[in-house]
Amino acid sequence: MNSIFNTFSESLLGTLNWTLNSIGFQVPWYTNYFWGLLLLSFMIWGLEIAFPWRKKQGVFRKDFWLDAFYMFFNFFLFSIAISGFYDLIQLFFSSLGISNTRFVLLDLSELPSGIQLLIFFVVLDFVQWTTHILLHKIPVFWKFHQIHHSVKEMGFAAHLRYHWMENLLYKPLKTFGVMILGGFEPEQAYIVHFIAITIGHLNHANIKLSWGPLKYILNNPIMHLYHHAYDLPRGRFGVNFGISLSLWDYLFHTDHVPDTNGEIKLGFPGDEKLSPNFINQLGHGFVQKK
Repeated sequence: MNSIFNTFSESLLGTLNWTLNSIGFQVPWYTNYFWGLLLLSFMIWGLEIAFPWRKKQGVFRKDFWLDAFYMFFNFFLFSIAISGFYDLIQLFFSSLGISNTRFVLLDLSELPSGIQLLIFFVVLDFVQWTTHILLHKIPVFWKFHQIHHSVKEMGFAAHLRYHWMENLLYKPLKTFGVMILGGFEPEQAYIVHFIAITIGHLNHANIKLSWGPLKYILNNPIMHLYHHAYDLPRGRFGVNFGISLSLWDYLFHTDHVPDTNGEIKLGFPGDEKLSPNFINQLGHGFVQKK
């Protein structure tokens, strides 16, 4: 029992201290997620202001401050609160004699670090693409994912507006994705992390960017806008599920990019019933409303 308590408390305090040290510039700049997130957010917000795609949308769009709060809640506050539980899961598997090496499908130890990071990025993105489809396909998961799709005006901060339960759904599968890659050095994972955050912010930003020929590989604001469309193509439960890469959508024919000016209705049928209050949204998906 003491080992369980110690594992939980040490992990929670460690994450809290790491966050506080990041705020106080006491960690290397290239691993400082707090100020890195702020810097990226201001840069992409600046692009929205300078080159707005949807001209009628204000600089402080609808729910701007709600989304900004969600960014820090999901990225830091909830991460601190839940960190101890993840280490308890690892402790449980260790007690059963289950180690990461049992799941290794691809050994990266002999490859250059750049190739390791590229494979890590691609594998992790495919796992998240698959998870994203499950969030739309499985009704109980979709209830939680509705928080993210309640966005009515797209902007960079909408990237991290999502229900806290999504952390619990994504994290185990992402961890499994890392476990199948033997020899990977996670110390360099911050590079992949910042690339993914940048692409995610851009995907939700109010800018018209397609990446040209690279649109078949990289996700982009145009493609992702139609993922949030209120009206979906007939017979489809969702489109454009890509996180950082659009590749999977084109390979598996879940892509849909109509030729429009971007002035489309966002959300989902019934989103008017969703509470605009953050506290009420925390419980969304658990209580069936009459």
